[in-house]
Amino acid sequence: MAVYTTLISYLLLDYFKLQLYSTTVVHSLLGIVLGLFLVFRVNSAYDRWWEGRKLWGLLVNNTRNLSFKIASFLPEKDEETRNYFAQMIPNFVSAMKEHLRKGVNLEELDIVGDRFLQRLKGKEHIPNAISLMLYEKLTAMYRNKVITGEQLFLVDKEMKQFSDILGGCERIRNTPIPYSYSMYIKKFIFTYTTTLPLAFIAEFGYWTIPIVMLVFFILVSVELIAEEIEDPFGNDTNDLPTDELSDKIKKNVREILLA
Repeated sequence: MAVYTTLISYLLLDYFKLQLYSTTVVHSLLGIVLGLFLVFRVNSAYDRWWEGRKLWGLLVNNTRNLSFKIASFLPEKDEETRNYFAQMIPNFVSAMKEHLRKGVNLEELDIVGDRFLQRLKGKEHIPNAISLMLYEKLTAMYRNKVITGEQLFLVDKEMKQFSDILGGCERIRNTPIPYSYSMYIKKFIFTYTTTLPLAFIAEFGYWTIPIVMLVFFILVSVELIAEEIEDPFGNDTNDLPTDELSDKIKKNVREILLA
């Protein structure tokens, strides 16, 4: 953009030496329209980022509540069941985190026992499979009279919210900003900035070069911010800290169930 603006400035001011007139009115009006488009673009991307953050915040609270209830229902001597939930609840969170990225690698999960690992192998949707295993464990506890029907009903709310939270995150990941909308804004920015020297050069002369560069930098930066935050579940700097949240959940759940 700097080379282009410098070339235009040289040709109009020194080479052709044309008599130029200021035409900033049109670009001022177009700038307002472009600004509105960019505001809507950034707001749409931020809404997706913030919705993802709220869902993960709900997941943190949900795992704590489920752990509190299970810990209060189980006898202190039942270490096997406590260890099971202390393992599988964080596994659901870790699987969900990786499911929203590139896919789940079972070797990265904290799974003890070949029987559980074999059940997950070949599954296309690992978080759903882990959620089913948690449901089956709770149902078996009810049938074996470890917990009552009322207690099973109490934990059903948290189990249901696991699916709701996962579904909300999948909705964000699988529904990108329409390509045509994003591409239209890029074309608008390109057209606006490439014609900007023609509007400014009569009034600002060679100062047009840094002015156009500054405008171009601001517009492109805003568009890049929107692209950076519209998919909040990746590994980029501005994505949600899902690794830290996952570790926090694992620590909290184990502290509650194994204390």
